[in-house]
Amino acid sequence: MKQPRTADPYRNLDVIDANAPRFNQAVIGSLALVAFLTGWWPLLAILAAQLVIGLTLGRRWCLPCVAYFELVQPRFGEGPVEDSRPPRFANKIGIVFLGAASLALALGYGVLGWTLGLLVAGLALAAAATGVCAGCEIYKVLARIRGIELCATCVGGRPEGASAAAWGGAGKSAQAEARRTVP
Repeated sequence: MKQPRTADPYRNLDVIDANAPRFNQAVIGSLALVAFLTGWWPLLAILAAQLVIGLTLGRRWCLPCVAYFELVQPRFGEGPVEDSRPPRFANKIGIVFLGAASLALALGYGVLGWTLGLLVAGLALAAAATGVCAGCEIYKVLARIRGIELCATCVGGRPEGASAAAWGGAGKSAQAEARRTVP
């Protein structure tokens, strides 16, 4: 029997099911590859716009997020809950690269545009397959350099014995603490 969600995906924005970013990466990577294979570069701009919408308006407006939380997660259960800051940072990097690829292609710089688009596709698909997200790892390195305290989920999971509700799942104190450490 599947366990109930420990974190509401639409309200507890400081944390995320660890499988959700991998699903998003699979969608973004696959569609970026489709854009290259078909030569239809506007798809890269659509993907960048979708990432922007998801980051600014929330997960309810992110189509891959809604697909994961409403179709996949109910059937397979919630994965480990982790800090959402590294995947958000990775999405911002994706926006920059997909936007730059779209702009380059629109201006006629095909080699540059498709190189950037394929870089996103390759890194996103590799992250979806392996769980190693380049953007997330960059966030962790930059956080350490800047002195930002990383939560236990960023470096290996919730502390033993801590409940999801107490560890960033729900509750104002966990969310307040996360806001104090957000860059």
